[in-house]
Amino acid sequence: MKLENQRAVVTGGSRGLGLGAVEALVDRGVKVTVVARTAGDLEAVGGRLGVATIAADVTDREAAAKILAEARPTILLLNAGAPPAMAPLDEHSWESFSNTWETDVKAGLHWLQAAISTPLEAGSRVLVGSSGAAVNGSPMSGGYAGAKRMLWIMANYAERLSAERNLGIRFQTVVPRQMIAGTGVGDAASSAYCAKLGTSLDKYMERFGAPMPPRQFGEYIISVLTRPEFETPRAFNLKGDDGVTILEDAAA
Repeated sequence: MKLENQRAVVTGGSRGLGLGAVEALVDRGVKVTVVARTAGDLEAVGGRLGVATIAADVTDREAAAKILAEARPTILLLNAGAPPAMAPLDEHSWESFSNTWETDVKAGLHWLQAAISTPLEAGSRVLVGSSGAAVNGSPMSGGYAGAKRMLWIMANYAERLSAERNLGIRFQTVVPRQMIAGTGVGDAASSAYCAKLGTSLDKYMERFGAPMPPRQFGEYIISVLTRPEFETPRAFNLKGDDGVTILEDAAA
């Protein structure tokens, strides 16, 4: 994909990983629209990067359909999500356990449905943000690992529908394989695991190897979109030490 003058919508693009991706896309001449809830964060990113911004609840089905119909993106990055409640399994209520299902999965369902029903134009790329927890689990974060796995599975379902209906839209999953400092999810999770293990944050983060800050994540998103060998695979590992690698998934 040649990026200059492409149109992108990034959910959760006002902070963390989403913001890193927005910065990388803007640097390549992409016309970006950022969707998030917090007006102050949107005002800051809009003023600094010159992107269009929309304040919306990403779990709102009507908002997803309206935004895609009006923005007509050729790149859609579904990154928005809520930090999970951190506690051992036996201390979770159903409400805390299912929080990421009510936010991340609900939003993913509505935006994937809107991408198909609009539909986005042929050749568009939809990247769904998952997590290494979808592969390895995350015992302190309730239903988070299952929610991130469900997003991955839904991206596969959408990819099949696109093929069946000859839509020409690619649905792919990006899977960061390490904790990432400076993000809501990464900071909440790493603090909880540090407390459980009785170790320092620096020591805990060392186990993941080279860091992958949000801006580096954005560069990896650019690689997924532009490298020919990444046009057709369904899922990708993203890691500081290894960059972007194709993730073979038996459930694909």
